[in-house]
Amino acid sequence: MTGKLIIARHHESEWNKLGKWTGKTDVHLTPYGMEKSAEMGALIRGTEIDCAFASVQVRALETLEQMEKAAGLHDVPLIRDAALNERDYGDYTGKNKWQMKELLGEDRFSEVRRGWDCPIPNGETLKMVSARTLPYFLNEILPLVLKGENVLVVAHGNSLRAIMKYIENIPDDKIGDVEMPFGAVIIYDLDNEGRMLHKEVRSVESSVPA
Repeated sequence: MTGKLIIARHHESEWNKLGKWTGKTDVHLTPYGMEKSAEMGALIRGTEIDCAFASVQVRALETLEQMEKAAGLHDVPLIRDAALNERDYGDYTGKNKWQMKELLGEDRFSEVRRGWDCPIPNGETLKMVSARTLPYFLNEILPLVLKGENVLVVAHGNSLRAIMKYIENIPDDKIGDVEMPFGAVIIYDLDNEGRMLHKEVRSVESSVPA
């Protein structure tokens, strides 16, 4: 019997609050982000977690720690890897998203934020994020789920969207419609190839200007 794959996005960071593109920049959660991360943990209270994965960025680790405390989880083995890091926003890093929306125009802005292969100067496309994130998922995370372990992955909007694209078999031209929301915990049952058999979304009310 396979285990469950549970994925969650870090909650509000200091730059999320300011509406900035964060990417590779390592910033902490806000107090609100800490509070909401704990609420997210309460959503999985009673679920045994055999192993946890997180990016090497501190906002993901802080979210995971708050979730584990609230869920009553102790001594869960943790693996952190840069393959799960957020997309590199290149020259757009640190810029205010809503000012950039005015500069780029709504269509281009949406393509930059959500599109599959939309380049950013000196940054990554979602396709490039997938090239590092998906092999890690298939080689390191999925085998544990297939062994029957419940695995929790706390990462970022784009690294998780890359994984979701594969799991849910989402076409390139439809991934722009997919977002990994703040405050959501998604629980998947997977087949032997890591494709979705069942999906459950649990969430807490969140208001993040990002």
